[in-house]
Amino acid sequence: MTGIVMFFAALVLLSIGYPVAFTFGAVAIFFGFIAAIVEMMPDPTVMMVIEEFTSMFSMMPFRIYSLMTNTILMAIPLFIFMGIILQKSRLAERLLESMGMLFGRLRGGLAISTMLVGTLLAASTGVVGASVVAMGVISLPVMLKYGYSKKLATGTICAAGTLGQIIPPSIVLIILGDVFQQPVGDLFKAAMMPGLVLVGCYIVYIIAISYFDKEAAPIIEVPEDQKKGMIWRALKAILPPMTLIIMVLGSIFMGVATPTESAAVGALGAMILAAMYRKFSIKLLLEASSDTVKISAMVFAILIGATAFSMIFVYTGADYIVEEFMLGLPGEKWGFLILSMTAIMILGFFIDFIEISYIVVPILLPIAESIGINPLWFAILIAMNLQTSFLSPPFGFSLFYLKGVCPEEVRTTDIYRGVVPFIIIQLMVLASIVIFPEVYGF
Repeated sequence: MTGIVMFFAALVLLSIGYPVAFTFGAVAIFFGFIAAIVEMMPDPTVMMVIEEFTSMFSMMPFRIYSLMTNTILMAIPLFIFMGIILQKSRLAERLLESMGMLFGRLRGGLAISTMLVGTLLAASTGVVGASVVAMGVISLPVMLKYGYSKKLATGTICAAGTLGQIIPPSIVLIILGDVFQQPVGDLFKAAMMPGLVLVGCYIVYIIAISYFDKEAAPIIEVPEDQKKGMIWRALKAILPPMTLIIMVLGSIFMGVATPTESAAVGALGAMILAAMYRKFSIKLLLEASSDTVKISAMVFAILIGATAFSMIFVYTGADYIVEEFMLGLPGEKWGFLILSMTAIMILGFFIDFIEISYIVVPILLPIAESIGINPLWFAILIAMNLQTSFLSPPFGFSLFYLKGVCPEEVRTTDIYRGVVPFIIIQLMVLASIVIFPEVYGF
């Protein structure tokens, strides 16, 4: 019971606003002492409690060392570095400008181009915050200028920005690969079709809403002098990042390189692209390296805190309580899937995907294995679910990213109302993966 109380205590502290890594670490230490006292009952002494507590944490240095030497996790800072270099070289701006011109003559064309650019950014950077902010700064003012509805514009940007959660090379999939002990390349392959189906459904919705509500997405007339060479300019903006995507993902899918080796190729390729765009400099390299260190340090600090937390959680036997409860649900596999997906979605409102991946998923994974659930299928369901939580009001991270760069006339309620249709689409695609796994190759 101590572990269950510990879990909810951590949630309360996180909702108050305490830093994630330190919260998990501090809660683990505090409840570790309580667990040691309970273990020594009915006659605990100070020395006995200290010895039991020390014994609990004796394996912690080895766990930290295994995190630091994990070749799968080494891909995370490399992909983060690649994404930051591409962001600072104004890749998003070039893509949005070129594709906006290309699709502008279609009704809803700017929104469609934003979605396609979001897909390319997801496949080349995988950093959700950077994608949402970049498109919010560049694309939102343009869509508002041409009379697009605030709901459609903001919803499209938030949805497009979160595609980095499911479309490879996704940091979520790398972390889940480590937790599930599955090849990251296999997860990348398994995520491609669900990700592309989701993008296709988004675009169908944009076309439909533009057709039925013509004021939501008016046609943009392109001046004659700008039509010449428009396709060539678009190709010049699209081909370099597409080449990088093919190099990174192609080498993984073909088995030529591991995800970590491909991440290194991607980091080098991003610097070459920045040089091609004449944006590369020592200052850019230093800024990107500094930002990468900050983000990577945050990620690994959370991993260490989550490792300590899960260690005490297991020590208290709380994992068996959860397992017994889950296995006792009606409907067996379907009852487990419904409850686990609901729990992950609700937790996604309050805590980040890293904590969910390293604390909640290891609790659910043995249950899923005992029921006979395909681990790749379950991992993709979790990744899609975590993407939905990024969008869901009132705590979705993408909503805060976009609100931070919105013009004053765009209210928070506009963003909330704008993302609702895209959340419904995500849930429909998630349901289709659950009900028809064979369609997606599971």
